[in-house]
Order: sequence, then C-alpha cells, then structure tokens
Amino acid sequence: MTSSRPASPLLALPGAVAGNGPDAPVAAHYGSLYGEQRTLEAGEGFVDLSHRDVVRISGPDRLTWLHSLTTQFLEGLVPSRWTGALILSPQGHIEHGFVGIDDGETFIAHTEPGAGAALAGFLDRMRFMMRVEVTDVSDELAVTWRPSRAGEDAGWYDAYELVPREQLTAYAEAAGPAAGTWAFEALRIARGEPRIGADTDTRTIPNEVGLIGPAVHLDKGCYRGQETVARVHTLGRPPRRLTLLHLDGSENVLPEVGADLTNDDGKVVGRVGSSARHHELGPIALALVKRNVPLDAQLLAGGLAAAQEVVVDPEVGLHVRPLR
Repeated sequence: MTSSRPASPLLALPGAVAGNGPDAPVAAHYGSLYGEQRTLEAGEGFVDLSHRDVVRISGPDRLTWLHSLTTQFLEGLVPSRWTGALILSPQGHIEHGFVGIDDGETFIAHTEPGAGAALAGFLDRMRFMMRVEVTDVSDELAVTWRPSRAGEDAGWYDAYELVPREQLTAYAEAAGPAAGTWAFEALRIARGEPRIGADTDTRTIPNEVGLIGPAVHLDKGCYRGQETVARVHTLGRPPRRLTLLHLDGSENVLPEVGADLTNDDGKVVGRVGSSARHHELGPIALALVKRNVPLDAQLLAGGLAAAQEVVVDPEVGLHVRPLR
C-alpha cells in the first residue's frame, strides 16, 4: 500500500527528514534516531502518523454490525478505549486490519496508508439494511501516537490519538518533542507487533502473527474466517510463526520487505517483513517462518545472517514474549 496523503506539515519542523515508501508523507526522523527511541521509551514526545487512513462508522447499529463482521468483540464497547480488529477471508486470511475507538455515537478506525478506501468500500458493501454510514475521513482527521497516554495497565493501542488535520501543527507545539516513524517502527518491531501488509501476506492467518487476543476475540459469535482461527487455536501448530530476527550488524544495510528467509542450505523457509535499527538491540526484523524450522536455526534474511527470538509459540500460535 502507498499513502495518497499530502506531505505532513510537520515535515517543516527542524531536522525533519521525510520517510520513504508508504511512510513518505511523514518524517522518518528529526535528526536523532536513537535519541527519539529513548524519548518514546521514557513516555515522552509523539509520533506523526498522519499518513494513515481514517474511516468513520456512524449510526445506531454500528457496534453490533462491526461485531458481526470482524474478529473483535465490539458489542457494548466501552467508549474512549482503543481496540484492534481484523476482517478475514472465508479461509481465515487477513484482508483488513484496523485500530478503532468509539465515542458513544461514532466509531473511528484508522488503518495502513492507502488501505482506507478498500476498507471503507468493503464495509459499505456489507451494510444491507443496517443503520450505519461509512465515510473515509482521512482528509479531516490525522493520527498521532503519544506514549504518555498509555499507562502501565494500558495497551500499545491506547497511545493513539485523533487530531483534526488543520490542528496538527498546534498539536505538535503542545505535544513535542517529535519522534519519527523510524523510532516508532524500531520499538514496534522489538515488541513483536506485526504491521498489516508489511509483516503479513495474503496467506497470513491471525494465529501466525500473535493477533489472538490483541485483535481476535475467541469468545464471540460467528464471523467470516472464524472456523480457521478456532481450528488452529484448538489444535495448535499454525503453519507459520512470527519471529524476531537479530540481524548481522557488520553491514550497513537492512533487508527489504518481502525478502526471502533462507536456511543454511539455501532453502526458502520464510518471508522477511519490516526491519529497523534499535538503540539497544541493533538491527532487527520481523519475519514469518515455517513452524517446523528449529528455534535455534541460523538463517539468512535477504542475505544477512539472522538469529531468532520467539514471538509466537510454534505450537499454539500465541504471542509469548513479555510486553515491553
């Protein structure tokens, strides 16, 4: 996916360097990659994610309707609490992913850059006789992430904020210092949190990437793709598993998204997703690897030597690493 958003006004902040690929409309960093990571870890600053697409769902049937369509338990959702959800194919593959919040009258969801139109289009086709309205409001609302909003008992999602787009510059003046997407991505990858479209492919099921719990509720009514999710969860042993790779740092390069993950015999055993340079861990990446690949196997990620750290238990498909 590629964002169609115009460049963020926050690229005018001192030291701002634009990102690339889908993150091109916002700052990759403001001059201090590792310093910005430490700032965020200290619970300070904010990240401009205004290139993410935003969809508004309104109407009295919105939560019941979304509950029936998605993997998340959304009936009676508590207002002002962020939650993640997925829309799956009939075979259980991830088609859409979003993070949303309800204010008691409207549910606002944000999704990957460039993915909003497809999400809104799918939802609009599924309205039938339900009293709901679906609108792409990416030109009205901007997404930011501010760690000071997430307390010890709150989740990663709870640090998101929605800001009227015309107020983004004023928001930055009050919420600073600014950190770029490179710092944000490094911390996300270190947490083992997948990014839809980068760390997933068209065959990915939620069990493979640790989304049982954060975005998939196991005790709810039927939804499309539920049979696959339930079967793999009950029987265990998902076909692939998300792993954190610790990369060889002797070369100043990171693997590309979608690069082959190979074993020492040159056989392709997985797919590399997003990568970053972490201020403590060094170069790291997330990858989908076949379940039967030993945890201690030495791998090559796009040609770079890589050691594994468990993110998803290969037997049960659950995220097993402690939250950071």
